[in-house]
Amino acid sequence: MKDKFFTQEYCDRCGKSLKDGRIMSMLNTECICMECSEKERKHPNYEKARDAEHELIKKGNYNFKGLNFS
Repeated sequence: MKDKFFTQEYCDRCGKSLKDGRIMSMLNTECICMECSEKERKHPNYEKARDAEHELIKKGNYNFKGLNFS
């Protein structure tokens, strides 16, 4: 079974095509386009989420679910 992240065609946040790239949100589990990713980097909790993911990766957990922010 293929992972939905790799097969979905549209951004969970804005609905635009993902043909030009995709990334998992740092704030939640949405698959977002690169434009939404750039906007997300300005979110006040982005750095907190990035740091939390980094700490989990150092412990061997590669399944960060975000901080559950919209």
